[in-house]
Amino acid sequence: MSSANLSRRAVVKAGAAAAVAAPALAACGPSAGGGDGGGKTLIRFLYATGDATWNEVVAAVTEAFNAQSENVVVEPEPLPAAADYATALKTIDATGNWPALVDMRDTLTYMEAGKIAPIPESVTALLSDEVYSPAEDGSVYIVPSTALNGEIGFNIVYDKDYFEANGLAVPTTYAEFIALMDAIKANGDVPLAMAAAEVWPSDQIWKPLAAPTFAQYSESGGFWNTVEAGEATIADLREPMERLKTITDEYALEGWQSTQDAQTSTLLVNGQAIMATSSAGLGRLNDIAKVDPDYNAGLFIIPADDGTLNVLKNSVNGETASGIAISKQAQDDGAQYDAAVEFLEYYYSVEACDLMEATGVVSPNIKAAAEVTRNSSIPGAADYFGLLENPKLAWYENEPNNPNHSTFQTFFRQSRIEMMDDQITVDELIEKSQDEFEKNMAEG
Repeated sequence: MSSANLSRRAVVKAGAAAAVAAPALAACGPSAGGGDGGGKTLIRFLYATGDATWNEVVAAVTEAFNAQSENVVVEPEPLPAAADYATALKTIDATGNWPALVDMRDTLTYMEAGKIAPIPESVTALLSDEVYSPAEDGSVYIVPSTALNGEIGFNIVYDKDYFEANGLAVPTTYAEFIALMDAIKANGDVPLAMAAAEVWPSDQIWKPLAAPTFAQYSESGGFWNTVEAGEATIADLREPMERLKTITDEYALEGWQSTQDAQTSTLLVNGQAIMATSSAGLGRLNDIAKVDPDYNAGLFIIPADDGTLNVLKNSVNGETASGIAISKQAQDDGAQYDAAVEFLEYYYSVEACDLMEATGVVSPNIKAAAEVTRNSSIPGAADYFGLLENPKLAWYENEPNNPNHSTFQTFFRQSRIEMMDDQITVDELIEKSQDEFEKNMAEG
């Protein structure tokens, strides 16, 4: 989720979600890997959990599909939030126990390794043309799980009532963002909640801060490809690194190192912080509304110095492309492949998209989008959709070509957290990240 697309509930509710996830994983034995279950083909759908709304979307869509299918049962297999999804996929590949449907990461790597299967035209014909693309061999291997609105979801969620009561406004420049946090701090309140108990939520604050630098390399092939070519270095990220350190030291709620992403909405609703980082977009707003329907939430993107809202554009192919894929193992089975295709044909129907919208996410871009009922009832939803129309919004691309880039990104996240936590300096972060980058790219 987005790939979209990454719980944003009270701690108790998050714990309950984790408890639900565990039996689902345990239940995925041989009977769920294919074969016959009461005359129906059973297939597994592995997906990255962590976002309570996304968990509910997957459960709702699979349940609705199973109820109407005469031939197939889809069993969701959520990966617990604390796990690193890219590493989990490597484990699955090593064991050879691929589900039929996979919430894919590192798409290019697994496509080139022959681990995922072509997706037929009966599925792609349901989608808007711009949200999928054939690979070099002419086949489509990945289709979107939700709307391809780029990384609009990487934003700051905030307490609108607090802003109004204290005469505060959404910042239009980075300097105004810092001034905003200073004003909140001067009131005796904590400006920002964020999480780093898992490594991936560290991107929620880092990516918006680094976006202005990344955007500078968009037309030259992206920042990471430029570094690999020796025409830039990780030292070019010094300014966002220093800004990250300043925000962590001066404005973040204490205990961020051990805070789960699932807890940040609770911290927000309970008034322990006035703002919180997010990567879930509309899903985060929906989760907040479930915790406290009266909470007046809003969201904004951290602006660049000149006010530009730099947002990473979705990759529909390549190493960072995410979405839903069908495994080669399912294709080899035959019946599992047919079952996966049947599910995807339902997934991109108006019925399924209506269900996704009602549950709290923006549904995939389908050709019949005009028939889909949009959900405008979530507090703050107008802010999310408004970002897509903001005249300051600027899309950029940053698609790494090296298939080993995800390995480096895991290291880079962990190292940034070490810097934020005073274990290493910014200079040490730059040096060790550059060394690791060069090593990983050489191996890739």
